[in-house]
This record gives sequence, C-alpha cells and structure tokens, in this order.
Amino acid sequence: MLKVTNLRKEFDTVVAVDGVSLEVQRGEMFGLLGPNGAGKTTTIRTVLNIIKPDQGNIEFDGKPFTVETWNTIGYLPEERGLYRKSKIINTILYFAALKGLNALVAKPKALRWLDRFGLADRANNKVEELSKGNQQKVQLISALLHDPQLLILDEPFAGLDPVNQVLLKDVLMELRHRNIAIIFSTHQMEQVEKMCDNICLINKGKPVLYGALRSIKQKYGKNSIHLEFDGDASFLKKMPGVRRADVYQNYAEVELEDLSKSAMLLKHFDGKLSLRKFEIVEPSLNSIFIDVVGPPAEVKTEPEAAASVQKSGMDPRLKRSLFSVILVSVVALVLVIANTQKADPDWSISALLVGAAGISLFNYFRMKKKIDFEHSSSVGERP
Repeated sequence: MLKVTNLRKEFDTVVAVDGVSLEVQRGEMFGLLGPNGAGKTTTIRTVLNIIKPDQGNIEFDGKPFTVETWNTIGYLPEERGLYRKSKIINTILYFAALKGLNALVAKPKALRWLDRFGLADRANNKVEELSKGNQQKVQLISALLHDPQLLILDEPFAGLDPVNQVLLKDVLMELRHRNIAIIFSTHQMEQVEKMCDNICLINKGKPVLYGALRSIKQKYGKNSIHLEFDGDASFLKKMPGVRRADVYQNYAEVELEDLSKSAMLLKHFDGKLSLRKFEIVEPSLNSIFIDVVGPPAEVKTEPEAAASVQKSGMDPRLKRSLFSVILVSVVALVLVIANTQKADPDWSISALLVGAAGISLFNYFRMKKKIDFEHSSSVGERP
C-alpha cells in the first residue's frame, strides 16, 4: 500500500531524514522507532505531504500522493491539535468534514466511538475540560472516524493509563483485522513487541534496522538472561563477562559476552540476591534498541555545554548574518568616502546603505540572542 524510497529532508544545516525506505502493506502493524530527534516525526510529515521531501519517492498503491489519497489516511500527531474551547462532538465533526464526511453520517459514528471510549456522556463538554488521556481519545476518534485505509499514529499511547492502553490496543487490532494498514511511532517497546509485524529503527535521520521483528530478534541471538529477584543488583553492571545489564528494582536483563558461562553468573548471586527467576531468552526489543542506538548521551552541565559551543566555533547562521553586516557596512563606508571627494555629493544612496547596515546589525544581534537561547534551552531538553 505505502512505499517510501530513499527519503531525504534537510533543514538548513541539519539532515533530519537521510535515505529512509520502507513498505507497509494492508492489514499490517508497522513500528517506526528511534530516539528523540531521530527523524521519525519528520518522516511521518513528509509521507503525509505536510512537508515536501528534498529527495525520494512516496507512493500509495503505486500512485503519487493526491488530494484523494489524503482522505484515505488518518493521522494522530504527537502534539494536541484540538480546539480547547470547542465542544467535543463539534471538534470531531469538524475534522470529519475536512475529510469530506457529511455531518449526518459522521455524528452517529462519532457518538458510537465516544461510547466505545467511555466519553458518550461528555460529548457536549468542552475539550479543555478533559484530561490529557481523554483528549488523546478524542484526537484518535478524529483520526479514524472517516474509515481510513492507512492510519498513522505518533505516540498513540501517550497520556493513557493501563486500562485505556488495553482499550486502544483492542481497537488497533480490530482495525488491523479490517485490513487497515497501521503505522505507529512510539517509545513503548513492549507495545511494539506485542503488536508489530515489521519495524524500522531510525537514528540520526538514517535507517539502522529494518525488517520483520521476529527475524531481527533471531539475528541478535539468545544471549540475554532475564532475572527476577529481591535485593540490590546494581553490581551486575560491573561483573566480568557481562556486556550490558539493564537493572530495575526487582528485575534485570543481562547480556553476556559468552552465554555458555551463564552458570558462572549464578555463583556471584550467593548472599547478594534472593533469586526468583533465571531465564535465557531472546533479547527484548528494548535491549536491541539500546544495542543499536547506544546508551543515552550523558547530559552536560550548563558550563560544559557553553564550553562545548565555544569549542565548536560560531553558528553558521550567525556567520552569515555577520558577513552581511560587514559587507553592507564596507560598501556604505566606501560610498561615504567617495561622496566627500565630490563638489556636489549625492547622499541618498549612502544614507540607504547606512540604514541597511543598521538593519543588518540589528538582525545580527537578534539572531545571536535566538541562538544563545537555543543553546541554553537544549541543556535542559537533551535526553
């Protein structure tokens, strides 16, 4: 149904998507994964024709994107796109109208979906009166009310409690059985493991893992051990022979360099852990994700971040702005000097260039302030 080939999108000096290719068939659940800033949302928006790619080809059933194609797609963005002061039912009907659905047809369907999600008695409430999770339900209903053939969901489980996550899972499985293609981007690896057929893992804009989930897990071998215990298992991370250890309160997933030496691991537990479970299994998708992408980068302190920026040199945007200031100022200065040598000087062009130099200087300081703010904000936002 959907075929994306060699997709590329660049913003200024940042390549957000670089060489992404994927295929999604009808009735398939496809996982689009990646760390924060990997390019997942840009890929989705490019597929949806919200932004234009710099390179690549996107086809639906072998044809390019058209207005008719848009009406066969449902999209749930990660950010809320609801009108907070509007009534819930009116919001849903508005989005249905954008997809060409008549209100007489849309309203009964909307009420049925609201009932399914436990919101039937709140249809005439304002959106702002709902919790974050219930707003997510309304946005989901808006995405699927027109019976799309392709449903694209960006973090669909965000804001939902465990009960409503199960409800959403059941809805998605029903849609899949109705031969609807579903793409969802999420950080909840356990949901991907339970629901997806195929996945594409993107890191720094590039695809680094693609294919059937079962084949990917087999490729990474059965060198992972799951433990359940009582006690402090933090020592596992520093044990010899342990390649990686994800340790939680009463659970750990340990990857060994040599699985044949798993018995040696047990000897180190005496007096340290009260073991309830010791199981050799395929590595979880979460461990594969970390293995491929790498552990989270260490967050720098503000002085370290500032030193890093200074070391890397001036921002390219600031360089361009400074060059403009210098160029206009030099030209203006040359004309001013030339006019002083004339008996009947014409100061009009010189005045314009001096004004242009002033504007360029103002823009330079405004750009500098913006870039300084971006650098200071990234210290707190970077994972």
